[in-house]
Amino acid sequence: MSSSDTPTITLHWLEKSRAQRILWLLEEINVPYEIKTYKRHPKTQFAPPELKAVHPLGKSPAVTIGNLAIAESALVVEYLSEHFGPSLIPTKWKAGCEGKAGGETEEYMRYRYFMHYCEGSLLPLLVVSMLSDNIRTAPVPFFIRPVTSRISGSIKTEFLDPNFDTHFTFIEEQLATSGGRYLCGDKLTGADIMMGYPILVVTSDLGDRGPANVNRERSPHMFAYAAALQATESYNKAVKKVVALEGEYVLI
Repeated sequence: MSSSDTPTITLHWLEKSRAQRILWLLEEINVPYEIKTYKRHPKTQFAPPELKAVHPLGKSPAVTIGNLAIAESALVVEYLSEHFGPSLIPTKWKAGCEGKAGGETEEYMRYRYFMHYCEGSLLPLLVVSMLSDNIRTAPVPFFIRPVTSRISGSIKTEFLDPNFDTHFTFIEEQLATSGGRYLCGDKLTGADIMMGYPILVVTSDLGDRGPANVNRERSPHMFAYAAALQATESYNKAVKKVVALEGEYVLI
């Protein structure tokens, strides 16, 4: 498809949001696009009501392609990959198994799984972790602080730590058996762009805010994976654009 045949793609950019990964995708598929920026409410940090004109939920990321509006990160990644970046989708069928249940390649099934696992299973844990940290550091009277610290500590030790242990052990095993640098082998896919955000968050230096037992010794494949993602040309182009938009690049 020539650039003249491509409808206008607009990324509706909410500051400090997971729209970062869609910007990365757009740089990877190398198609013309525009960015429309939105500011969060200074007190509530909610998205502005103008985003509801794009999609009824008023959230980001959202993309418009001509008159078509698409929301939800996984759907945006899948749709843009199908139409503009098919190299980001692994081969679907094993030879001679076209259209048969169970005939999909391992790479394709990994791709489909991690597209949904990211937001469905992993990121909710990170959101709870951030909320727990907010409780711990909330500006409360000194006599209340032991209570908030105890609540935050219980959430971390009783819920988050065992779940993080299960999930990051799983991810480490998946990377060890992928057959390449990425989740689905040696080629970057849409699933890697989806998973890049949480992986880069947890392998960053978060101090005591981060998941327990995530370190280079215990999770060497995960840290190598993060380095491979950060080395891609499209990721670095996206980071530069984020800095131009917001003045800095912040993962969390």
